[in-house]
Amino acid sequence: MSEVRDNPEKHQFEMIVDGHIALAAYRLTPDTITFTHTEVPKELGGRGIGSQLAKGALDQVRKRGMKVVPLCPFIKAYIEKHAEYQDLLK
Repeated sequence: MSEVRDNPEKHQFEMIVDGHIALAAYRLTPDTITFTHTEVPKELGGRGIGSQLAKGALDQVRKRGMKVVPLCPFIKAYIEKHAEYQDLLK
């Protein structure tokens, strides 16, 4: 599994898989992260990359003690399906 990395300059979490970048874009306030968009290249579709990206990003958010506003439909659906992340919701 590829590592999920925060790229603060681009305001996104990223996973590089087979030379392609999957990303979860966000906006920050001091205590909240708002996920705005998730993108997985079509070449990586059907491999669970989006779910790995969401999990990795949310795990990092938890470590930072932040709350989540899931404007992105993918992140919102992921949190709804995974009860262990619902406490992160603002």
